[in-house]
Amino acid sequence: MTFLIRQISHTADGREIVRGVAHEGDSVTIGRAATNDIALPDLAVTPNHARIELRDDPHIAIVALGTLGFEVDGRTRRTCDINSAKGAEIAIGGHRITVSRDAEDRVVLTVQRVEAVSDASEYREEAVAFSLQDLMLSKRVSAYLFAIAILLAFLAWPVWTFTHPATDQRSIYALKADHNWSSGPLSQAHHELEGNCTACHQQAFVSVRDSSCIACHKDAHEHAPPSRLAGARATPGFGGRLLQRVATAFGKPGPGACVDCHTEHEGAGPMPPTAQAFCTDCHATLKQRLADTRIENADDFGTAHPQFRPLVTTLAGVKPVVARVSLDAGRIDESGLKFPHKLHLDARGGVAQMARTLKARQGYGDVLVCADCHRPTADGVRFLPVEMERDCRACHSLAFDRIGGTVRTLRHGDAPQMMADLRALYRSTAPPRPIQLGGMARRRPGNYADGQIYNIYFGAAARRPAAGDAAIRAVFSPGGACFDCHTVKPPGVGGAADWTVMPVHQASRYMMKGWFDHKPHRTEACVSCHAAPTSTRSRDLLLPGIATCRNCHGGERSQAKVPSTCASCHSYHAGPEAPWVSRLSLGRIAAMKPGDPGGGAAP
Repeated sequence: MTFLIRQISHTADGREIVRGVAHEGDSVTIGRAATNDIALPDLAVTPNHARIELRDDPHIAIVALGTLGFEVDGRTRRTCDINSAKGAEIAIGGHRITVSRDAEDRVVLTVQRVEAVSDASEYREEAVAFSLQDLMLSKRVSAYLFAIAILLAFLAWPVWTFTHPATDQRSIYALKADHNWSSGPLSQAHHELEGNCTACHQQAFVSVRDSSCIACHKDAHEHAPPSRLAGARATPGFGGRLLQRVATAFGKPGPGACVDCHTEHEGAGPMPPTAQAFCTDCHATLKQRLADTRIENADDFGTAHPQFRPLVTTLAGVKPVVARVSLDAGRIDESGLKFPHKLHLDARGGVAQMARTLKARQGYGDVLVCADCHRPTADGVRFLPVEMERDCRACHSLAFDRIGGTVRTLRHGDAPQMMADLRALYRSTAPPRPIQLGGMARRRPGNYADGQIYNIYFGAAARRPAAGDAAIRAVFSPGGACFDCHTVKPPGVGGAADWTVMPVHQASRYMMKGWFDHKPHRTEACVSCHAAPTSTRSRDLLLPGIATCRNCHGGERSQAKVPSTCASCHSYHAGPEAPWVSRLSLGRIAAMKPGDPGGGAAP
């Protein structure tokens, strides 16, 4: 069915302008919103006011969609059946819609605004002639009556309904006058408690107690032992003590209560973030009150926050030694690898040439970029550990032999098995040879040996066990497949009976006391925070210092791009189960006592 919508407007000199639009469909919507088929810019019209639907031809129906109706031929209606062949006039606010049919048998809806006639002058005359001012109560009596009405409606009635709750709280007829005291709706987290005030407010005229919160939030725990918390708080001045006494008189719990941080009835969205002062009241001058604390004083992030102290590996090995070290003291992280970032990111170096040769097969660009080796986790928070087989073998192949159409590779990550494979190869009856695999062989990136094949063993070997030992020695010696990337120890060093490879330690997270999410920073280039292009040592810790973060982040009331409170990075209830604590350090943290460096959550 086709509707023809004709909009009639007038110019400043009174000329009539008619705009017609054909509308295909079985219905036409009317309202103030611009998304309607007929948009009426009139405050007397609701955003979605009515809908005209096609019924049995030539009949149409108009149905009100809200609480306001409309007029049809001078009568107020909410639904009405109209014969479009006979026509009708619909009034909605200050507009008139005439219904008719045209020669093409289309329903024509002619929309025209009707200017309201002002009756202000007549009203003023009637107000003077028929004034009721002498019959009304005096202002003083009216004020007393309004005061009594307010006390009854917002004090007496709520108290009565609180002390005499309805038997069926779910009934729509249950009296809930105590809702007049609510400052706003609950947050999304507590939305299911709407209407159940006593779930939190268990005592009349008493603030919410911690016991009410812990009844549901059983996993919440103290930020630190109560004695440490008490000593960490600054002693309030005269004004602060006076406010505490007033609060205590009205049933408010003492300092450190859940409600000090978690405020409710602030709107139906997420709970508001914790104010910076909640943390800095203790931490800004913490060392003055807790002399034995290992935590530095911390105030506004933009002006008075200490340098970051990541958890780094100070000594690599089978049992790595880790410690929290300030970035001001040095940026060293012993991973056990030999990996200079600059060598791999240099646009003019041999690695870039290798990337260009592998572009079609591996999808590299003209140079290597961070994303070629570092892959984010599914949630985008952090990055997966780099793996040899997935991220490195495109350039650093470990192929060493071909049998028919099958290429044999060294066992990565299993040095004893790799050495056994090489000894078995040289004990075979096949003629000894340097291992040559053509395009399958491991090539050294760049101009090494003018691009010649890079073998794990470079000389002829006799059919005897010493030949296998020579091949193994070549693998673990300078220029060998393992020596290039790993720290190796020859036999006899540290009591080892054979060649050994230093274990590799890749930290999953460095900031153990704070939360950092890479996903919100995905619009930034990696090198804007990580100085990888200039790093010439694998032990360089490429974490940005606090000065880098302050380029965007400032304190709570700063003019920075991203004003940040303490709660933006730190959790008050951060314990060993916190999601940013790595599994490697769980046992170490659990064994520490409050006050130890990096242990517990004590200030």
